[in-house]
Amino acid sequence: MKLLAVETSTDACSAALFIDGEIREKFELAPREHTKLILPMIDSLMADAQLKPQQLDAVALSRGPGSFTGVRIATGVVHGIAFGADIPVVPVSTLAAIAQDFFDRQPEDAAFVAMDARMHEIFWGVYRRNTLGLAKLLGHEAVTPAGEVSFPDLTGAGVGSGWTVHGETLGALLGSRVKKIDSEVWPRAACIARLGAHDFANGLAVPVEQAMPVYLRDKVAKKQSER
Repeated sequence: MKLLAVETSTDACSAALFIDGEIREKFELAPREHTKLILPMIDSLMADAQLKPQQLDAVALSRGPGSFTGVRIATGVVHGIAFGADIPVVPVSTLAAIAQDFFDRQPEDAAFVAMDARMHEIFWGVYRRNTLGLAKLLGHEAVTPAGEVSFPDLTGAGVGSGWTVHGETLGALLGSRVKKIDSEVWPRAACIARLGAHDFANGLAVPVEQAMPVYLRDKVAKKQSER
C-alpha cells in the first residue's frame, strides 16, 4: 500500500508517505507558513520515493478539527492531488492523530485529548489504545467551553494544547483520573498516515468529493459581528 498524508490543522505542518508499512515524514513547527511549506514537503517525499501521484492508492486528509485556515489548506491540497490522480481520500481526525502520537511515545492506554479552539472553547475527544496500538474514539468529538466537557469514567492522560490553556478547569473536572499531562503534542502526518492506512485497508476511503473538513462548529467561519 502507498498512501500520502497531509496535516496542516495547527501551528505544525507536515506530510508523510506510508509505503508498505514504512513511514517517511517531513515535519516543521511553523505558524502561518503552511502554504509555503506543504507542497515542497510533498514534492520532496514523492521524489525521494520515486513516486508519482497516480502510483498512490489514496491520500489521507487530516480533516480537522483545528484552525479554519489550516484545515482548508490541507483539504485543498489533498483535493488537488486526489482529483488529478483519480484516487480516493481517507479522512482522519486531527484529535485522533494527537492521541496516536501520544500512544506511540507513552505507555498509557487512554487519552483525554483537548485542543485549544479559541473563543474560550476546546475541541475534545477521548481515545483508547486498541489491540493494534491505534487510537480509537470513545463516544464522540465535540467543541464546548472547557468547563462543560463530559469525560467518561476512566483513568488516562491529559493530552494536547487545550491542557496548556485550560488545564486548571479540565483538571478540576477530572481530578485523580488524570495521571499525567502532555500538552506539547502536535498532530503529525505520520500518525495521519498510520491511521489512514488502517482505515483504507478496512474500506473507509471515500471519493474525493466526499472528503470534507470537519470544524465541529460553524461559528468559526463567521465574522465577529455574526457570532
